[in-house]
Amino acid sequence: MAKTSGKILLVDDDDLVLLSVKLLLEPHFTSVKTVNNPERIPSCFDREQFDVVVLDMNFRHGDTSGNQGLFWLRKILSLSPDTQVILMTAYADIHVAVESIKEGALDFIVKPWQNEKLLSTVKAANLVSQEKRKVKQLRSQQKTLVAALDQRYEPLIGNSDAILSIRKTIEKVAPTEAEVLLLGQNGTGKEVIAREIHRHSKRAEGIFMTVDVGSLSETLFESELFGHRKGAFTDAKEDRIGRFESAAGGTILLDEIGNLSLPLQAKLLTVLQHKKVTRLGTNESIDLDVRIICATNCNLHSMVKEGKFREDLLYRINTVEILIAPLSERADDIPLIANHFLKKFSHKYQKPYLTLPDSTLAQIKKFKWPGNIRELQHAIERAVILCEDQQILPEDFKSSQKQTPDEPELNHFNLEKLEAWAIRKAIAKHGGNISHAAEELGLSRGALYRRIGTYGI
Repeated sequence: MAKTSGKILLVDDDDLVLLSVKLLLEPHFTSVKTVNNPERIPSCFDREQFDVVVLDMNFRHGDTSGNQGLFWLRKILSLSPDTQVILMTAYADIHVAVESIKEGALDFIVKPWQNEKLLSTVKAANLVSQEKRKVKQLRSQQKTLVAALDQRYEPLIGNSDAILSIRKTIEKVAPTEAEVLLLGQNGTGKEVIAREIHRHSKRAEGIFMTVDVGSLSETLFESELFGHRKGAFTDAKEDRIGRFESAAGGTILLDEIGNLSLPLQAKLLTVLQHKKVTRLGTNESIDLDVRIICATNCNLHSMVKEGKFREDLLYRINTVEILIAPLSERADDIPLIANHFLKKFSHKYQKPYLTLPDSTLAQIKKFKWPGNIRELQHAIERAVILCEDQQILPEDFKSSQKQTPDEPELNHFNLEKLEAWAIRKAIAKHGGNISHAAEELGLSRGALYRRIGTYGI
C-alpha cells in the first residue's frame, strides 16, 4: 500500500501511547515523529513543517484540566497556522472539547481510542492541511502571475488635459464597484484604461480578463461567458466554466459591446441585473463575483435611438462613462508615447543607442494618426527595425503617413499596394471602427488586424 504524503507529529508524555499511535500511523504516512515533552515542540517546527499534530491535553501528573493542551494548541497554531491539531485526552470533558475547537483544533479524540476512528481523523486532518497549503501556494502564484501579466501591458501615458481628466476619474471610480463604460475610437487605449481601473481597485490581486464579445457568434456567446455542462450541445465533451466564473474575484472587460445583437444584449442584461449566471445544460444559478467594464467604439446613444442597442442595457453598464479622445486631439502626448515605445522596441531589437530628436517629435506631432496609439506603436516599431542611423528621422515615418488620394496613383497594379490602400480607405470611412471596416472589406476582424500589422497601417 502506497503511503500518503504527510508529516505527522505525535506529542504525549506516555511512551507507550506514542509507540502505539506511531505503529498505527506509520504504514499510512511518509513521516511520523514523536516527542514526549511538549517543550520540544518549537524546536521540532524550527527544523520542519508538520501537516498534523496529535497532541495530548494533559502533561502534569494528576492534572485533568486540559489547560496545558490548550496552551500548546495556541503555540502550534502561532508557529504554523496551516497545521491541523487533533487533541487527545483520557477524560471526556465536553467543555474542554468545545473550547479546543473554538481555539482552532480540528478534532478531539478520547482515550482509549478506536484505531479506525483515529486513523480516519488523522487522514482527514492531513488532507485539510495540504489543501490549505495548496490554496496558499496558488494564491501566491496568482499574485505573481497577475504582476507578471500586468508588466506586459502598456501603462496610461500622457499629460494632456484629456488624460489628466481620465486619471482623476479613475481615482474616484476604481475603489468602487460601479459599472464603467469606455467610449473611443480603436487604438485609443480603452483596454489600458480598463486595466488602470483594475489595478487601483479592491480587486487588483484578482485576474483581469478581456473578452471581445463582438466576435462571439450567437451559439458561442452563452458557452464562452456562462459555461456549459458536458452534453449541453453537440461539441460539449466536458464540463467547462465560463469567462465570468474564471474571472471571479477580478475584473472582466467586455470589449466591442456595441456589436452585440439584440438577443445577446437581452441575455447579458439578465446576468447584470441578477448578478448570476447559469451554465448551459443546468438549472443551477451561480453567484457572479466579478467587476464588469464595457468598451466600444460605437455611439451607443445613437444606436439606442436607432433601435440597435437596448436602452436599459446602456443604463446598466454606464454608471460612469469615460470618453477617450483620439490621438489627434491630444498631440502633446505624442512625444511621451513615442519615447515609451522607442525604449520598448530599441530594447527588443537590441538598438539601445537609438533616439528620437526633437525635430522628429515635432514632425510626428503634425502627422495624422487615424489608428491612434496602436498605429503610432506600429510606426515606432517599424522605424526602429529599419533605422540604420543612431537617430530616427521624420522620413522613417513616411511609409506610415503617406497621404493617399481618392484613387491610388499607381502606374502598375501591385496587389499589396492596392490592398493597403483599400484598407486605409475603409478604416477612414468608418472612423476607425475595425469591425465595420472588416465587414465592408469582406474580412474577419482577425484577418484585418493581421493585414494592418503587415502593412504598418
